[in-house]
Amino acid sequence: MDLAFLGLGQMGIGMASALLDAGHTLTVWNRSPDKAAPLTERGARLARTPREAADGAQAVLTMVADDAALAAILDGEDGVLAGMAPGALHLSHSTIAVATADALATRHAEAEQHFVSAPVFGRPPVAAQGKLAIVAAGAPEAMDAAAPILEALGRVTFPMGDKPSAANLVKLAGNFMIMATVEAYGEAMSLGEKGGVAREKMLEVFAGTIFDGAIHKVYGPPIAERRHRPAGFTVPLGLKDMRLAGEAAKAVGAKLPLLDLVSTHLAETMAVEGEDVDVTALAETIAKL
Repeated sequence: MDLAFLGLGQMGIGMASALLDAGHTLTVWNRSPDKAAPLTERGARLARTPREAADGAQAVLTMVADDAALAAILDGEDGVLAGMAPGALHLSHSTIAVATADALATRHAEAEQHFVSAPVFGRPPVAAQGKLAIVAAGAPEAMDAAAPILEALGRVTFPMGDKPSAANLVKLAGNFMIMATVEAYGEAMSLGEKGGVAREKMLEVFAGTIFDGAIHKVYGPPIAERRHRPAGFTVPLGLKDMRLAGEAAKAVGAKLPLLDLVSTHLAETMAVEGEDVDVTALAETIAKL
C-alpha cells in the first residue's frame, strides 16, 4: 500500500521501519527531518509538509506525543486533512484524549474519509520488530482497510468496535495500570531495600513468582537496577497519559483514587529527576519518600 507516516520519535521510527520491512511504499514527515534518514536510506520518501505526505496516500498513520502535536500536523493549509483524499484512511496510533478521537471521527466522516484509532502497547524495540499489541476501533470498512497495515505493525490486534475513541479509552486505562504497576514495584523494592534486602534479590523473587508477566519483565529490571536512562517511556508522557485518564474517568463518573497518587509521584519525579527519565524513575521518588 502507499502509506504516509508522520511522527518519527522512538516509537514512530520503529513502526515506520516495520512497514518498510513488510513491503509497503512509504512517505514520511517529521518536525525534525534529520530523524527520517534511516528510513530514506531504505527507500522512503521525505515530504516537506504533512499535506504533501498525505497527498495521494491510501492511508496516513500518525504517531505523535499528544493531542496538541496531532492538531498541529492535521490542521491548516499544510496539514494532513488538507492533503487527504475522500476515501483515504487515517490511522491514529497516538495516545490521545477520548474527546479528541471523537472529534476526529466526526471530521473524517464529514470529509468522507475513514478513521481508525489504533493506539499501541509496546516499547521501541518491539515496534521495530512489528510485534506491537494494538487496540483498534472504527467502522467495519475502515477496519478492513487498516487490516494489512495493522498486521505489519503488530503481533495481535484487539478490535474494540465501531467507535474509534473506545480504543483510546482502553489505551488510557492500560497506561494507568502500567503506572500503578510501577508504583507498586517501587514501593515493594523500597520496603525490601530498607529492610536490608538487595533490589536484585527482590526482583529475582518477584519475576519468578507473582510478577512474571510481560509488563513486569519490562519495568522490573530498570527499577531494580536504577536504570532510568535512556527512556523508552518518559515521565512527561506518563504524566500526560494520567491526566487524560483522569479526564476520561471524570467524563463517565468513574473514581480512580490510585491515579491521583501516581500522578503526584510522577510530577515529583519530573521535578527532581528531569524530563528525560523513564517512568521507572518513579521508584526513586518512592524510595526518597
